[in-house]
Amino acid sequence: MTLKNFDFNVIAKDGFSRCGLIKTHRGNIHTPAFMPVGTQATVKAVFINDIIKTGSEIILSNTYHLMLRPGLERIESVGGLHKFMNCPLPILTDSGGFQVMSLSKLNKIDREKGAIFKSHIDGKKFILSPEESIRVQKGLNSDIVMVMDECPKKTNDYKSIEKSMNLSTYWADRSKKAFGVNPHKALFGIVQGGLFKDLRIKSLNSLTKIGFDGYAIGGLAVGETQSEMFSVLDDIKNHMPEDKPRYLMGVGTPADILGAVKRGIDMFDCVLPTRSGRTGLAFTWNGRINIKNSKYQNDNNPLDANCSNLSLNKYSKNYLNHLFNTNEILASMLLTLHNINFYQELMRRIRDNIKKGTFNEFHDLYIAKL
Repeated sequence: MTLKNFDFNVIAKDGFSRCGLIKTHRGNIHTPAFMPVGTQATVKAVFINDIIKTGSEIILSNTYHLMLRPGLERIESVGGLHKFMNCPLPILTDSGGFQVMSLSKLNKIDREKGAIFKSHIDGKKFILSPEESIRVQKGLNSDIVMVMDECPKKTNDYKSIEKSMNLSTYWADRSKKAFGVNPHKALFGIVQGGLFKDLRIKSLNSLTKIGFDGYAIGGLAVGETQSEMFSVLDDIKNHMPEDKPRYLMGVGTPADILGAVKRGIDMFDCVLPTRSGRTGLAFTWNGRINIKNSKYQNDNNPLDANCSNLSLNKYSKNYLNHLFNTNEILASMLLTLHNINFYQELMRRIRDNIKKGTFNEFHDLYIAKL
C-alpha cells in the first residue's frame, strides 16, 4: 500500500482566520481542529469509537507519560500506539518537555544531555534528550511529532526567557536531524520566547530557517492571562509561514479558541473538556453549567436540546445531577463525551463561518458567552 505524504493546504480565509486541510496517511484533518487529549493512550472515560463519532479527526498523546508507563517496549511490541490503543485516527505526540517542567521531581536541564529528571511515579532517573524524545516518538509511530523544547515557567525575566528560547532552538535543530526525512509523517517546531515580541519573532525566524512541517506556539498555557496570550499571537501572526499549519499548544477554553482562530491558529489541544466533564462542568452554547448544582435536581431538560449526536439529548439535567451526586462512573462518561462533542461542534461552526466570510460576527457573538 502506498502511503500518503503529509500535506497541508489553506482552502478559505476570513481576515487572519483560515480553514485548511491536513492530509495524513491515516486520514484528513479539517482545520481549525481541536485534538482531544489521550495522555496515557486513552481519552479518559470515553471509547475511541465515540470520540470518532463526535467528529474528532486527530487526538494527542504524551511522550513523557508513555515512556514512563507502560514503556516504549510494550507499545512497540504490538506495532505502535495506534494498535496499542485501537485508534485509527492520526495521533500527535508532544515531546515531553512541558511535563518535565511541570511534573517531574528534581529536574535538571543540561544543554547537551537534555532534561535529567526523576519520574513522578517512582523516582527513577531518566534522561530525555532531543534525540531520545524523537526516538520514543518514532517508536510510538505517531503521525505528527513534536521537537524537544524547554517550556519555562511564566516570568518577566528577559534574560532567563532568552536563554531558554536559545536552548529550545538548539534542541529543535537536533530534533530535526534525529527525525531525518519521512514524507509520510510531520515534525513540528515549537516557538518559544515568553511574552517578549522580539524573542518570539527571533525564535520563529530561527525555526523557519531549520525548516519544519508545521509550527507550534508553546509556553502559553503556563499562567498568562488571555489578553497576554492574544497579544503574543498578534505579535507573530504576520510572521508565521502561510503554507504550514499553526498549533497553539495546551489551549484552551472556547473563548480562547475563538480569539486564537481570529489570529490565524489552525490546531488546538486541551484537557479542559475532558477534565471538566469528570468534575461536573458542562460546556454549552449558553455558557458553562455546573451540573452538580441543586437547581438542576428538577430540571428535566437536556444540556443541549439541539444535540442529536450520540443521543446525548436523551439525558436530563435532573438525571446527570443524580449521577454526579452519587458518584456514578456513567456521569463522567456522559459529560466528557458531551464536552468533546460540543468542542467539535464549535470547530465545525468556526469552519463554516470562515468559509462564509462571517467569522468575525460569529466570534463577537460568542467570545464573551463561552
